[in-house]
Amino acid sequence: MYNRFMIVVVFVPLAIILIALAVANRALTSFTLDPFNPGNPSLTAEMPLFVLLFAALLVGLLVGSLATWLRQGRYRKLARQRGLEAQAMRDQTIRTAPAGTALAKPGA
Repeated sequence: MYNRFMIVVVFVPLAIILIALAVANRALTSFTLDPFNPGNPSLTAEMPLFVLLFAALLVGLLVGSLATWLRQGRYRKLARQRGLEAQAMRDQTIRTAPAGTALAKPGA
């Protein structure tokens, strides 16, 4: 139910807007990497404006994702450490449990 809601309410209008943006911006645009000599053909590309817009959106998503992943590294490290501590406590509990209890490993 939630997936259908997301598709109908969010993704369909978003797809319509992106298609309209692509159709409205089909004219060729010069993109140059040399601001001092814009006519340099080796560093200039002619492409539709919507390609540049979508490329900028994709680069923004990638940079934002990378920044978020790097920022959350300390929390992933802490979760990993706590998981190892919990596993060590479980192992210790199993090793020190009396032989007749349900916690003891068979054959230990």
